[in-house]
Amino acid sequence: MASTFGFTLQEWQRRYQQDPQQIYVLLEAHLAALNSEDNAWIYLATFAQLRAQIDPLLASYQRNPAALPLFGVPFAVKDNIDVAGWPTTAACPALTFTAEQDAFAVARLKAAGAIVIGKTNLDQYATGLVGTRSPWGAVSNTFNPAYVSGGSSSGSASVLARGLVAFSLGTDTAGSGRVPAGFNNIVGLKPTKGWLSASGVLPACRLNDTLSIFALTVEDAFNVACAAGGYDAGDAYSRSNPMTAPASLKAQPDFAIPANPEFFGDALAQAAWEKALAALQAGGVTLHPIDFSLFHQLAEQLYYGPWVAERTVAVGEMLDRPEEMDPVVHGIVASGLKYSAVDAYKAEYLRAELSRQIQQTLAQLDALVVPTSPTIHTLEEMKQEPVRYNSQFGTYTNFTNLADLSALALPAPFRADGLPAGITLIAPAWHDR
Repeated sequence: MASTFGFTLQEWQRRYQQDPQQIYVLLEAHLAALNSEDNAWIYLATFAQLRAQIDPLLASYQRNPAALPLFGVPFAVKDNIDVAGWPTTAACPALTFTAEQDAFAVARLKAAGAIVIGKTNLDQYATGLVGTRSPWGAVSNTFNPAYVSGGSSSGSASVLARGLVAFSLGTDTAGSGRVPAGFNNIVGLKPTKGWLSASGVLPACRLNDTLSIFALTVEDAFNVACAAGGYDAGDAYSRSNPMTAPASLKAQPDFAIPANPEFFGDALAQAAWEKALAALQAGGVTLHPIDFSLFHQLAEQLYYGPWVAERTVAVGEMLDRPEEMDPVVHGIVASGLKYSAVDAYKAEYLRAELSRQIQQTLAQLDALVVPTSPTIHTLEEMKQEPVRYNSQFGTYTNFTNLADLSALALPAPFRADGLPAGITLIAPAWHDR
């Protein structure tokens, strides 16, 4: 049987249109071909768990294929998102529990016919943009294993980039659904906050979290988001789309770019960025350099101010068991204890002021385009400077959820050393499409 690795949604759909009955054989062979020693996975489905998902679908599909647009499509779920009857760990073994029900978004995807095939590794408690802060080990870069994969959704990006699933779910607070996409040459959609419900998702920063989607094409990412998204009365931060955003970009869009982008001395990243800008201009885009200081100031708030206390709330009593947490993660989360309620209110006022100014800047243009990350580092380099280099990765991502923006990370021209170097389009909430 030919390999099903690297299939897009359309390719899976075409295969089943020929013979829906082959779903069992195809997916069991696909699961059997996965390596349980691959540390991008924390948990792989059993054959019984696979069949339990397939059994209710086949008759429905044969009656009305259109009702199951994701029929038989295998996907992966970051292991801070619940799958009923499966363990959830958030990459912290001491936390492990068996989920009683599917996360809202997972349930929606299953209802559309998709099949969960495994749960993936992450920076513990989704705290990091590196993919190295896990007791399951660092997930390496798809293109050069000496380099980081990016995080925190490291495993979800890795298994997607290697074609082991057709799409995968991550989460994104500070860039966790975009940096791994950039480092692994795939599409990463960070939807508008509240479009995809957070019910059944272990929070990192509840006010600034969103589920994210990794896919091989932009079309796949959007179709998955439409299937997974929707208003959830059980999630206090769920929102309905007001349908006020443009349906598409104009033929010759106007994009803002940072006037003096920072690459931390990485000449290869800068050269790749300049190639990307040239390609955009060749495609009809007009670029408008803007002062990026507002964005930088807001980005700094997420980890270097009272907002980090949201992570302290999320981790809860586990903070009293430092021996059972990654030491870097524990240090970051524990730092939230030093802030007062007065500090938190001041931080919120500053966030609102900066966000308003950012919204006014972006209202004049179709989108902002930035490097997904200004640089990349090896696994060894990350050991030397785990916090500083992590912070660098968030230069063009950390502000996005604080300012209530949507974002789409895209593959772009490679660096001269063969590593990916993505770009990200950013626009106001509900401009996802």
